Parts: sequence; C-alpha cells; structure tokens
Amino acid sequence: MARWMCVTGIAVIATMAAGCVGTGRAAPPASGAVGGGESSASASPAATRAETATPGTARPGTAKPADVEAVLASMSLEEKVGQLFMPVLYGQAADTVSGENQARFGVDTPAKMVARYRPGGVILFPWAGNVKNVRQVVALTNGLQKASPEIPLLIGADQENGQVSRLAPLVTNLPGASVIGSTGDPSLARRAAEVTGSELRVLGINLDFAPVADVNINPRNPVIGPRAYGSDPNKVAPMVAAAVRGFHDAGIAATAKHFPGHGDTNVDSHTGLPVIRHSLSQWKRLDAPPFAAAIGRDVDAIMSAHVVMPKLDPSGDPATLSRPILTGLLRERLGFDGVVSTDALDMAGVRKRYDDGEVAVRAIQAGVDLLLMPPDYREARGALLAAVKSGKISEARLDQSVRRLLKLKAARGLLERAPVADPAKAERVLRSAGHLKVARLINSRAR
Repeated sequence: MARWMCVTGIAVIATMAAGCVGTGRAAPPASGAVGGGESSASASPAATRAETATPGTARPGTAKPADVEAVLASMSLEEKVGQLFMPVLYGQAADTVSGENQARFGVDTPAKMVARYRPGGVILFPWAGNVKNVRQVVALTNGLQKASPEIPLLIGADQENGQVSRLAPLVTNLPGASVIGSTGDPSLARRAAEVTGSELRVLGINLDFAPVADVNINPRNPVIGPRAYGSDPNKVAPMVAAAVRGFHDAGIAATAKHFPGHGDTNVDSHTGLPVIRHSLSQWKRLDAPPFAAAIGRDVDAIMSAHVVMPKLDPSGDPATLSRPILTGLLRERLGFDGVVSTDALDMAGVRKRYDDGEVAVRAIQAGVDLLLMPPDYREARGALLAAVKSGKISEARLDQSVRRLLKLKAARGLLERAPVADPAKAERVLRSAGHLKVARLINSRAR
C-alpha cells in the first residue's frame, strides 16, 4: 500500500516580458505570444480520453502538501537518496535474471534491484530487453510497481516519435517534431502528445522524456535536427506548450529538454562536450522561450543538457553540473520549481572532468533532482550518501529534491495507489484507428 492517501499538484509558472523572465503564476498567453499555446479549437478527442482514462487519476492542483511532508518525514536517508535515481534495469520481466543487473547492482533481477535500492523510477529501453511486445511491457511495468509497494515508481520512456521512438513498433507511428512544426498548427502537437501519452499510460509508463524544447538554429546540429519543432523560437514555443498540454490530457508527466538549449551545436553530447557561446541576451531570445512556454503549462520536469555555455557559466562545467544555469537561470530566472532531471549520465559530455560519483554529487549541488542512467549506480549512490553524511550536501537540500519528486508523483496520481496496467486495454488502445487517423492528419498537413 502507498504510504499516503491523497494527491498533490505542482504550481510552477514563469512569465516572460520585456526580454526577461519572472516568477509567479502566468495567465494563459495570448495567441502568438512567446510561451503561448494552441487555439481553443484544438481540444483533443474526447473519445481518446474516455478510452484511456483511469478512475482516481489526479490532475495538477489537487494537492495536500502536508501529506507529501508526512511521506518525506517517514523516509530513511537511504530511501531519500534512492528516490534521486532512475536507472536502466535489464530484462523483459521483473523476475528476469540478467548478468548485467548482477554486475551493475549486485542483484540479478529488476525486482530485486527495486526492492534493495528503492529508486525513484526506472527507464525502459529495447536494448535492455525491456520492449518485446505489448503484453510483455505491461507485465514488466506491473511487476516493477509490485516491487515498490510503499512509494510507486516513475516509469519513464524516451518516446519523442520520429527519429527517437523507443517503443516502436508497439505504438502508433507518429511523425517527429519537425514534421509537426512544419504544419504551423500547435493543436496537432497537442493531439500527437495525447496519443503518445495515452499509449504509454496503458503500457504502465507514466513519464515521457518529451517534448524537445530545443530550437534547432544550427543546420549542422548532429543530435537535435528533426527532433526539434523548428528553428524559430517564437514558433517552437507554442508547439512545446501544446505538447505538454497533450501529455497532461493523457495523464502523463512531460519533460521539456534539453535545458538551457541544445539547438546551436555541431557536436553530439553523447560522444563529446558541445560548447555554445550564446550570451545571456542571445539565450533569452533564442533558447529560453520554449522552456518558458513549457513552464507556463506546468511541465512536470525539465531535462538538463550536457553542454557548456561559457557566457552563462565560465567554469567550463556542462549545464548538468552548473549551479548558475540550473539554479540561477532555470530555478530563479524562469521560476521553475518542478523536477530537474539530468540527461543520461552515461553520455560522454558529462564525464569529461569528473568520475561518476563526483558527477552525481555535483549534479545535485547544481540543482538536479533526478539522476538518469548513472553508468556506475553503486558508485553514484555511495558518493551521494557520503556527501549527505559529511554535510557536503545538506539534508535540507536532499529533502528539496525528494519533495519535488513526491509532488510530481502525486500530481500524476501515482501515490494515491500504485497503477496497474491492463494488457487487454493496452491492445485496444495502441495503434487504434483513431490514433492512426491523427498520424495521417499530421502528415497530410506537413509542409
């Protein structure tokens, strides 16, 4: 049983005016404004919501913060540190024995890893054996949640559609962001996100690492390109806002990425460390608007980029490890108090200067809440435990991150009761006629 019975929401909004961003709850932006949304005529199909809705699922704003505090107060130090991690676990079922699990975690099955370390979540990938068929994925997510009875898991996927589609061919083959952006119609971004979100949800996945909020202003960009909605921040921003709204229509947590912006680079941060030389004024004009738009739609999480922006932080550290960027710009200037996730910590861009334990510690010090895919889980966990025990990271700072993660889970209904996916329902929803129609509509309107 979950440790608490109510739900909580996250109120996180920023406004952008006169070229800078302030805090406070923003009114819905006017049509065409930076941070804008889609037309009121873009409401997504009621039939999709009726098919995929689950009784008791919460929407943001139904919180009882005191309940989150009660959960937080009941947790041990080890449990709190566990919540900061989202690893990859190997195998097609929760009880699959894998040598990779044994080598990385000291236990042989995903369920044993969850029971021992109590991570905040897990992320699914085909290359880890997690994605074979619909019924297998449902059984896996249900088994993982069963292994975490006290605090249900965030179960994430990197399902952008188009070039990055980790759940193909199980899900509807929707076009990627650049195709949607070419339509000029944010309502289609919302409908695509709702389709994707509803399909993830019936599989037992509750968080998507999408939408991409980068502005692809460098045509030689080797890692973003068609993953972005376009090259004009004032056109990308309403697309991102609409996509966040679509994921929320489906009851799924959304993640805007990659902060502070990965659009103007010719280096892939998977294999190197990009350097982007935007000044603060350039960043405000070129990179910030889509992130401000996402925050204006209560985006659940924002993912950091493994990029260096020396004019925003001269230390030479990537944004993932930069307090001036993650706390100064994202938290203080844009007013975001939701979950900050790293990009995958096994990427070369974040491992150039520090070992894996130090990377984890520096990320939390910078303002990160969720450590995604650490390459050496036990080293990273041990380093964080040691940092808290020594006072290098205060218990109050640790509690900030755990509180944000609990609020995210509560806002999406995860702490009211552990979700259980239904394989028969999943088979009805995935690649349904209505969803295929949305894909055809978007493709027909692409320019």
